Amino acid sequence: MAKLIAGHQVRRLRRQAGLSQAAMAEQLGISASYLNLIERNQRPLTAQVLVQLTELYDFDPRTLSAGSPGGGPEAIRRRLNDPMFQDLEIDRAELEEWLAGAPGGAEAFARAYDRLGGGPGIAADTSDPTALARAEIERWRNHFADLDAAAEALADELRQSAGELYAAIAERLRVKHSLTLRILPVDVMPDTLRRLDLHARQLQLSEMLDPASRTFQAAYQLGAIEARAEIDALAKGAAFAERAAERLYRRHLTGYFAAALMMPYARFLRACEATGYDIELLQRRFGAGFEQVAHRLTTLQRVGARGLPFFMIRIDRAGQASKRYAGASASPLAEADARCPLWRLHNAFDRPGRIERDLVELTDGSRWFSFARTVHPQGRRAGDVGAEFVVGLGLAADLAGSLALARGMDLSGAATPIGLGCRACTRPQCPQRSAPPAGRALLFNDRERGLSAFSFVED
Repeated sequence: MAKLIAGHQVRRLRRQAGLSQAAMAEQLGISASYLNLIERNQRPLTAQVLVQLTELYDFDPRTLSAGSPGGGPEAIRRRLNDPMFQDLEIDRAELEEWLAGAPGGAEAFARAYDRLGGGPGIAADTSDPTALARAEIERWRNHFADLDAAAEALADELRQSAGELYAAIAERLRVKHSLTLRILPVDVMPDTLRRLDLHARQLQLSEMLDPASRTFQAAYQLGAIEARAEIDALAKGAAFAERAAERLYRRHLTGYFAAALMMPYARFLRACEATGYDIELLQRRFGAGFEQVAHRLTTLQRVGARGLPFFMIRIDRAGQASKRYAGASASPLAEADARCPLWRLHNAFDRPGRIERDLVELTDGSRWFSFARTVHPQGRRAGDVGAEFVVGLGLAADLAGSLALARGMDLSGAATPIGLGCRACTRPQCPQRSAPPAGRALLFNDRERGLSAFSFVED
């Protein structure tokens, strides 16, 4: 809590209470100048001040997990890198003043820009339900405190009733909800992995599911029943106009609860910190799959007990992303719609089952450590189409020193220079370039041929 920066939330709370800085500072027992620095994000919000805010103004500290307007300065800066804003020359100081002085305006700008599908923002296209659902997930930084708390309490209760989670969930479904759990042959469920048969009062799972996936599917059904109130409240708060977007959002929330039940927040975070976020060891300890653990790592944003800010992405061989969670990392590698082929994330397809590590540097100078591995969907039979994806995880390089997977790497050394897809990348003379960058005039010289097929005006 000693480093919690939340100036815009404090300013909003003060204005809602109709107080001047001097009046609020007096009630909090601090100086007006110190409160001014807090509101300008130049001083942290200490635990003592947070307690005072909670007691005096009925302030819910969970609202701090909503994050900075528009994802914070770096996320706003990436939006302002769009060619349409190049003539404005907004420097870092001006940007920080804007965020401190008008956080609502900055958030409105970010939402409008993203809704129009601009550049590296989250394109919440109103015609695309998946984009709408994803925008709402990212608005919460993929951390839902109420679901985590409910899942953690239930996990503790189930641990007391049985030593093995899958058996405890099956017993809970049977005793409390009159649902028996059955594993059925693939011939009976050839194209289905989970089915709820209310007539027979059965939750039916395919025999093609591995143990981790069986536990997840059983936990998913239990969450759909026992976390319904929390899920309903979140879905209502999202106020989707599109029914399909709401259904996708509810599916995500139910899956979130299932993962939180398998990997309860406090125990999982302690295991992460004790093992250096060793993902393979975490799989074994919690009986989960690689992708399940990867997703869980993006959710560790509990106030006062935060984990490292990971992003996650899942792609196919064509580079299409079917899952993207930036979480608290605000990483453009997860937010961008396109990817650079020089990122070794793609190389994981050539080494199935093995983890591929990489250290990359973007055109804005930010450096990221990432690792990736192939995963295969459940339910494949001999002769079926062999679907394959790569799941990648990453975080800022300066935070990766404690990771087990980063051992032996010089995180301050040479990094692979990449971009966010050719249209957003302004690196000159890249031999891998497939298209010129957007908003840059092309240059032609019939007497020369550079490494790239496209030459353009640089800054």
